[in-house]
Amino acid sequence: MKPKNKLLPYLLIGPAVLVLIIMVGYPLFYGVRLSFTNMSLRYFLNPKFIGLDNYTRIFADVELYKITLRTFVWTFINVFFHVSMGMFLALILNRKLPFKNFFRVILMIPWAMPQYIAVITWKNMFRSEYGAIDIILNKIGISGLSWLSDGNLMFVAAIITNIWLGVPFMMTTFLGGLQSIPQEMYEAGDMDGIKAWSKLRHITLPLMRPVMVPAAVLGMIMTFNMVNVIFIISDGTGVDSTHILVTKVYKDAFTYFSYGKAAAMSVIIFLMLAAFSTAFIKILRGDEGVYD
Repeated sequence: MKPKNKLLPYLLIGPAVLVLIIMVGYPLFYGVRLSFTNMSLRYFLNPKFIGLDNYTRIFADVELYKITLRTFVWTFINVFFHVSMGMFLALILNRKLPFKNFFRVILMIPWAMPQYIAVITWKNMFRSEYGAIDIILNKIGISGLSWLSDGNLMFVAAIITNIWLGVPFMMTTFLGGLQSIPQEMYEAGDMDGIKAWSKLRHITLPLMRPVMVPAAVLGMIMTFNMVNVIFIISDGTGVDSTHILVTKVYKDAFTYFSYGKAAAMSVIIFLMLAAFSTAFIKILRGDEGVYD
């Protein structure tokens, strides 16, 4: 039965569209507009339009390309371990195990714990004076690692911390996907004499693709834009050897107060993520159903 009032569908979705315009559309438009100005602490009240000058300065900065490479390394390593370890743990928890619910709760703690507290805890574990990690390494004959003073080791410490934080999200997402796979698929495989590895390759992974690809893309976006872990591990300085693109934007905006340049960097990051996410989903056909 068709609604008598033709405007009713528009009235129903109107509030949602209005909220999206206010919360997403306007900030996006304002950020793009800001990137074409010389907005800074000096010109805060009267910013001037300067065209593509901010973008020209950004692409002329040789250091930016090193930071971009480090950002890709940071994102790839984190997402690789998030997805692989999350899938491994989900496969284990999807089996019949004693105390399975208890293990689920334990493995969810990194995700449930406030991120600030979790990162501070890991930072203390990396301290050379009393940190648990150095104590363990010393027991096996590895010593002299200055995790929180050497820039490269600090970056490694941030990666380890972020892997620990991100695995539970992937594990939970993949576990939900695994539990939706019909058991008849596996029973048919058993009747045909298919081994466990073949079932994983030909049944589980193809049926999990619509779950794994969007989850990996979401994880990539969150990891690419992760500020907290690096800044907390580096005492809020974001030292040069640990900078990724988004921490560089944060420093430009809130340390050097170069808002126009920071906005231009944000636009570049947004375009990079949009292009890569779209290509990744298309290549792996993450937007298709299992039976398409």
